[in-house]
Amino acid sequence: MSRFVDIVGQEQLKEHLQNAVRLNQVSHAYIINGERSSGKEFIAKVFAMALQCENRQDGEPCQECHSCRQALSANQPDIIFISHEKPGTISVDDIRRQINNDITIKPYSSPKKIYILNEGEKMTVQAQNALLKTLEEPPEYAVILILTTNVDSLLPTILSRCVVLNMKPAKDAQVKKFLMETMQIPDYKADICTAFARGNLGKAKMLAGSEEFDKVKEEAVTLLKYINEMEMHEIVSAIKKINEYKFDVNDYLDILSVWYRDVLLFKATHDVNHLIFREEIQYIRRVADRSTYEGIEKIIDALEKSKQRLVANVNFDLAMELLLLTIKEN
Repeated sequence: MSRFVDIVGQEQLKEHLQNAVRLNQVSHAYIINGERSSGKEFIAKVFAMALQCENRQDGEPCQECHSCRQALSANQPDIIFISHEKPGTISVDDIRRQINNDITIKPYSSPKKIYILNEGEKMTVQAQNALLKTLEEPPEYAVILILTTNVDSLLPTILSRCVVLNMKPAKDAQVKKFLMETMQIPDYKADICTAFARGNLGKAKMLAGSEEFDKVKEEAVTLLKYINEMEMHEIVSAIKKINEYKFDVNDYLDILSVWYRDVLLFKATHDVNHLIFREEIQYIRRVADRSTYEGIEKIIDALEKSKQRLVANVNFDLAMELLLLTIKEN
């Protein structure tokens, strides 16, 4: 279903948009800022559907009128999704052709004409300046929704003309409940996916449905179990294997981070119940017994540094070797 009530864990944002619909106090432009896969597009679609709905109640789209049925099948002529031809960039031509030149034409069949621009951070400065002209004097029926993973990439002049809504991480309990009830994911797997998603529901759903995640997790855990007995060349070839998967290396590093957080937690509390990898308790106990608190914290720091190095385009093999040496030494 596509209603406000189906949005998990974004209470303030949901309330703001639903009130705007209910009270008919809709701004001409919104920025929804949140992590990749966090549900920005789903929220934008629900908002757009509610604005165009022919018999909405209490701000919710009815899902049954002609407009809602069109929106659900992605055929609502007055809900327009902006595409971009070049990967990685939204150009000035994309903005002029799909928004500026189109926005002067009145809605085809609805009260509003809504533009959904995903990956707003990919707009060039020229594209943003072109959009600014429209944001300064939009027609009264127009609503522009800019979705972005990085609000800082947008010009201050754009920000000042939009209502900026920041997504917050959903609570772990909400994410776990969604995975277990809606996706029928078993308890233990839901715990693991929730831990890695860090409040990002879309990522939790993706991990829960990914066989590849299970494989990568198994390989990472195997490496962590036996790393102290392994030669450096064996470790490096194990790490190189990550590149064979269509898997974000940050997600791989998160698996290692969660393992060492479990080690730290067990060392401090000797309580198995709150561990994510609780079925690996014999190995976690072994690492906790032979490591110092300082050593474990050094490893957790090294994992964060590795992420930063990779963002800064440091050579992958070098970043990984530095990390693994820290793990072996501690």
